[in-house]
Amino acid sequence: MRDKLTKSDIRKMEEEIEYRKLTLRKELLEQVKETRAHGDLSENFEYHAAKREKNKNESRIRYLERMIRTAEVISDESGEDEAGINDLVTVYFEDDDAEEQYKIVTTVRSDSLSNLISIESPMGKALLGHKESERVLVKVNDAVSYSVQIRAIDKNQDDAQDRIRSY
Repeated sequence: MRDKLTKSDIRKMEEEIEYRKLTLRKELLEQVKETRAHGDLSENFEYHAAKREKNKNESRIRYLERMIRTAEVISDESGEDEAGINDLVTVYFEDDDAEEQYKIVTTVRSDSLSNLISIESPMGKALLGHKESERVLVKVNDAVSYSVQIRAIDKNQDDAQDRIRSY
């Protein structure tokens, strides 16, 4: 299955790749050279740690490049009054008499602990395309579902703080 990414996601990934290639790669190579000069490589913990960090950086670069190459680019545009990608949605849980805010994001940026929910999650699927004050059914599976009411949709979210999750 191809990951669904917005143009913004791809731009952030390209920025991270550029930083890792132009800045971090040079620093990590210098650390490897420095620690190699400290003597016997078989007992040189700093050398092995520096090589491990260098390899992690190269692995992350390859991962991001593969994600971009195989991604399905989707639009993050939605109607003025509809919940869409990168919108902050306030929902009311009728059964619990509680309100929660969720930001709808692509799968690669999802982080449930930070209330960043994926467009592939049951809640994300249910909210997409719906309007303020609508009740929507969140279908977890064939046997479990519940209703929530959309209380507010904030389209003016600055996603500069959002980061693509490291794997």
